[in-house]
Amino acid sequence: MTGRPDHTEETELAVVLHSGGIDSTTTLAIAARDGFDVCAITFDYNQRHRVEIEAAERSARAIGVKQRLVFPIDLRTIGGSALTDQIDVPKARSESEITGVIPSTYVPARNLIFLSIALAWAETLGARNLYAGVNAVDYSGYPDCRPEFIAAFNEAANLATRIGVEGGQILVHTPLADLSKAEIIRTATDLGVDLSLTHSCYDPSPEGLACGLCDSCVLRKKGFAEAGVPDPTRYAVG
Repeated sequence: MTGRPDHTEETELAVVLHSGGIDSTTTLAIAARDGFDVCAITFDYNQRHRVEIEAAERSARAIGVKQRLVFPIDLRTIGGSALTDQIDVPKARSESEITGVIPSTYVPARNLIFLSIALAWAETLGARNLYAGVNAVDYSGYPDCRPEFIAAFNEAANLATRIGVEGGQILVHTPLADLSKAEIIRTATDLGVDLSLTHSCYDPSPEGLACGLCDSCVLRKKGFAEAGVPDPTRYAVG
C-alpha cells in the first residue's frame, strides 16, 4: 500500500516494527525514504535472541529515527516457540525444509500482537501509517507474514480505532512483501543501510555471534551470496 505524506503540510509520522534484522531495518530506511518522520517500535518479548534489541538500537540510531520505543511483553509466559520456550532451534535445514512447514521458531500470533501494540502507539502519536517488514521468503513458513493476514489486519485497524471511525484511514505498508532476501539486501544497499549493524540469528552465542546454522542464518547467508554483496556477519560456524 502507498500513502506518502503531502510535503506541503507538516511531515507525517509513520510507526515501523523494527526487530533489528535485515528486513525490518530495510523497512525502516524505506519509510524514511518515503518522507515520513519515522517512529520505531522494538519488542523485548524475552526472546532467546535478545541481542537483536541492541542491533535495533544501533541501526535505528544510524538511520535517524524521530522516536524509538522498546516495548516489554513477556511471551515466555505463553511459550510454544523455540524462541520463547525450552525447544531446540532447528539447524542446518535445506531451503525446502525451511519453507515447507510452519517451523518451531514460529511465535504464536506474534505479528498480530506486535501490530496491535504498534497500532495503539500510532494512534496515540496521531500516525496513520504503519510499516512491517514481512516478505515472500516467510509466506510458507509463518502464517502471520501472509498478505491475506496483513489485509485483514488493515481492515480491522480501521474498524477498531478512533482514526478509522472518525473518517481517517490507517495504512499498513509491507514494502518487502514480494521481494526475495537477495532483493531486500540490494534494496538496503541502495539506500545506504549498514547491514553490519543488523542481527538475524535465532540462536546466537553468548558473545553475540550468529550461529550460522539456524534457518535465519541460512537465509541470510544465501541472500548475501545471491545479491553479490559481501556478508558482514560474524558467524560462530562459517
